[in-house]
Amino acid sequence: MDITKQAKEQLEKRVKKIEDFIANKGVGSAQLAKARRVQRNINLAIFLGSFITLAGITVWVLHNMDKE
Repeated sequence: MDITKQAKEQLEKRVKKIEDFIANKGVGSAQLAKARRVQRNINLAIFLGSFITLAGITVWVLHNMDKE
């Protein structure tokens, strides 16, 4: 493995560790964690709402096909 490539990978790993540490322990980390939870909950709500809507449309279409 080329030494420059290896050095670059090591530096990228260290920078990533520092960024993660700052995100977890730095200023605003509590707000960031709260925003992530809110975003996760919104994504789940959108997914479940879409799934329920699709299931309802499917049942409605199948019910209407049985009447004909």
